[in-house]
This record gives sequence, C-alpha cells and structure tokens, in this order.
Amino acid sequence: MAEPESTVVNPSVKQKDPSKALVIAVTTRAIFNLEEEHQLYLEKGKEEYVRHQQANQDRPLPPGTAFAFIQAVQYVNKKILESNPAEEDLFDILLLSNNSPESGVRIINSAKHYGLEISKFCFVSNEDSTQYLKSHGVKLFLSADRTDVCNALRRGVSAALVFQQEVQAPSTPLRVAFDGDAVLFSDETDQVFREQGLEGAVQYERAMEAVPMGEGPMKAFAMHLGKIHKKFNREECPIRTYLVTARSGRDMGIRAIKTLREWGLAIDEAFFMDGAPKGPILAQIQPHIFFDDGLHNIQGAQDMGVPSAWVPSCC
Repeated sequence: MAEPESTVVNPSVKQKDPSKALVIAVTTRAIFNLEEEHQLYLEKGKEEYVRHQQANQDRPLPPGTAFAFIQAVQYVNKKILESNPAEEDLFDILLLSNNSPESGVRIINSAKHYGLEISKFCFVSNEDSTQYLKSHGVKLFLSADRTDVCNALRRGVSAALVFQQEVQAPSTPLRVAFDGDAVLFSDETDQVFREQGLEGAVQYERAMEAVPMGEGPMKAFAMHLGKIHKKFNREECPIRTYLVTARSGRDMGIRAIKTLREWGLAIDEAFFMDGAPKGPILAQIQPHIFFDDGLHNIQGAQDMGVPSAWVPSCC
C-alpha cells in the first residue's frame, strides 16, 4: 500500500477505525486561508514559500472556508461520545497537504491553536495526493484545487472544490445542504433537460417516477452522514440535512423523494425551488457547507455568505 511521504499522527486525538468512522480529508487551503502564501508560492517558488512558512510557524493561519464545517463536525463527535463513550461511528478528520514536512509545522501549530481535532497530518510530495484517499478510508474530500477534486471523483470518492470566502456560519448544529441532480442523484435528468428542454425532462420524470434515480458523486458521503444522523432522536440530533434543488416539487419532486426513501436516506428539510435562486433560502438555513454542481448556484450562495463547495460534473 502506498503511503504519503510523511504522516504525522496527532497523539492528543483518539485514533479511529477508518472502516467504521466517517473519514473526511481536507486540504490546508480548504480549512485555512492560505491565499497570500499560495500567491507567494506561485510568484517566487517553493524555496521562498518554505522560508516564509518556517519564519511564521508560530503565527496561526486564518480560518478558511471549510473551517466552521470541521468545527461543527467536532461538535457532533462530542455529542456522540456524551451518549456513548465507546461509540466508534465517529467523524475522523485527516489533513492532506502538498507542503513538505519542514514547512508543515505552521499548519500543525495552527490546528493546535484552534483546537482542531485532526487525527493525522499527511504531507505529500507526489503531484496526485488523492492516490492516498482510499487507503485512509476517506468518504469526503474537500480541496481548493480542481485537479485534485476531479482525481478524487474519478477514484470514486465524494469530493468537492472549496472556494475561499469569509464564513460566519454559527457553530452548531452541523448543517449540510445538498443539491439534487448531479450531486446526490445522477445527472440523467439533467441530460434529458439539455437535450429535450424542460417539458421533455418533466415527461421523463413522470414516466420514471417509480424508478429510483442513479447515485450522484455525493451520495456515499450523504449515506454515511445519514448513518450517524440516525443515532439521535430528532429533537436531540446535532446534525441537520437539507435538499435544495432546482426541481419543481409539483412536477419533479415525487421521484426525488421516492429515491431518498428507497435509499433509506432521511433528509430533514427539502426545498424544491422550481428554478428560483437558491441564495435566499440558503441564507435562512445557514449551512456549514452547501454542495452544488452549478457554478451560478455556488456564486449565489457565496453572495449570501454561505460556505459552498462545487461538485464538478465536467472533470
């Protein structure tokens, strides 16, 4: 089994069984704001970047887009262990970095400064760091690099591209919002829509109403999240999940609901927007992360201050 160049195990965090845990791998530029440092790397090269990181190793990096999401995930772990200290179905956070170990000290110190419960820090020099995701049992990969995200999706790992933005999401409970087609579900209806227009897509959905849709790239992650969700009763659950889809509830909502039921995936709230902008409802939900395949929807969410992750369908 291939291993990263250097893996630093965090002794202050309980190591979890990857066959039971929901392992989330997040890159340094997704969880921290490294835009200034990344620009330095692009303009002046690796050596200058390493010198900068070493000189500033005791200065914490500012939070990035996925930061609040990871904090909320930690809150869920806390609530699970309060109910059952022996529980093994937990979230496990892995930080994946293209930094060398000598420049990674600042990243480890930053995680420690914020109290982030990251179990492993993997410093990978290989260009395709996603080759290590499967060996670590990763169920969700968040990165600020499109190539990495596409490579992860090709490897069958739920993955999304995080854009750097200011995030003000409240810490609890964990709130995750999903688009439907090409995210939770396959893009079969999107393809019909592109070829035959709205009326064709509506007719297709009516004809296929009793047939569950295929799975999309985020289904596997959503199912693992749903498994943890089921450990709590509705009133006490520290997780809230949402479906926010451009589908019309009247004409195209039934198949989506039947598909979720067939999968055994409970969603707390579903919004069928019928093509209306998603930003306003997302501003009300205030998710810690919103997954969508449409860049216009991502932009609309970002305009409302909602942390968003793009699931590219054109890799």
